[in-house]
Amino acid sequence: MANVVVVGGGAAGLVAAWRAASLGHSVQLLEANGRLGVKLRISGGGKCNITHDGPLKELLAAFPKEQARFLRPSLHAFDNGAVLELLRREGVETYTRDNGRVFPLDRPGSAGAVVAAFEALVQRVGVRVRTGARVTGLLGRAPRFEGLLLEGERLHSDVFILATGGASYPETGTRGEVLGWLKGLQVPVEPWFPALAPLPLQRPRPDWEGVALREGELRLSAGAEGRRLASFAGDIVFTKAGISGPAALELSQTTERARRAGAAWLTYASVPELPEQVDAALQAEQRSNPRLLAATWLSRHLPERLVEPLLQAQALSRAQMLKDLPKDARRSLVALVTALPLGEPQAVPLARGEVAAGGVTLSAVDPRTMALRSWDNLRVCGELLDIDGPVGGYNLQAAFSTGFAAGTI
Repeated sequence: MANVVVVGGGAAGLVAAWRAASLGHSVQLLEANGRLGVKLRISGGGKCNITHDGPLKELLAAFPKEQARFLRPSLHAFDNGAVLELLRREGVETYTRDNGRVFPLDRPGSAGAVVAAFEALVQRVGVRVRTGARVTGLLGRAPRFEGLLLEGERLHSDVFILATGGASYPETGTRGEVLGWLKGLQVPVEPWFPALAPLPLQRPRPDWEGVALREGELRLSAGAEGRRLASFAGDIVFTKAGISGPAALELSQTTERARRAGAAWLTYASVPELPEQVDAALQAEQRSNPRLLAATWLSRHLPERLVEPLLQAQALSRAQMLKDLPKDARRSLVALVTALPLGEPQAVPLARGEVAAGGVTLSAVDPRTMALRSWDNLRVCGELLDIDGPVGGYNLQAAFSTGFAAGTI
């Protein structure tokens, strides 16, 4: 049996430590924070979206093709059902929402209950946990990893598993510095890049904070009149600085790449039909219901809180009837519901993403064991890998599965 050191007490690290110790290895788990699972505790707004429901094929289809190929062996070995059964045995009951996202039963501290379950698992199999243990450097040269530098200490072992997370939410301890250290050891890496983050806007609308646009589509174009670059069907919510919500998070990485390329423009379509179709329907409404207020028509498609400021921006009053609506004003109303202009984004903050794109290049890792190729005793897992799935529990499942594979020694 081997001596194993796992660095990082998040989702991947907890599973890796539990798995290795359950196979009889002597395991030490290092966590820089004062307690384990800090990021897990705040995931899903404190409710913890554990995983996504559905068969393996559907889970893999949510990831980009290269990532899906990489994840297939570890997901086969430790899938969503295995995660939920493990938690159920520790007393964590779950439920599945209509969108397939799996959460612990709604109750105060539900995310904390998930962390407590994993803490119980690692304690039961004899993992030695050290909190407040921050790594400050890596030692070694391929093919042999020699050890870790800690504050005032060098730590040696037979096998090392790095599960230190990405670069988002630095207040949870995920500072991302390990990626730079690995690069210094000639490990192929992709630089950190923001993903699943809120989108700040050049012209935010703080007065609209908290207003949600639902069941529409967020669209990204190469400039106000440019070609469509990407779109995502889902909700957004206005914040003081810009927009958040599922659609904003999903498009954040693509939006930041477009912004850096020099042209990015965001709109939101509350109505899925083409502008010509909406315009024809509005003209028909003018003929059949001429005394209908333009404000009433607009409120059918957009939140009431936005109606007044949008009308004012078009120099229209709340008393404006459809029968007196000029052609240009009619087309402007159609544009508001089919392509509400949100404008240019500002730089997307790396630190605010639910995950960070980038990490250790997947081709440098054995997908069955998470062992770094060209290294005898070094494994990586979780968000330290170049994996960034969509919102919905996919990234936590990837962390659990790759952690399991890394701990299977």
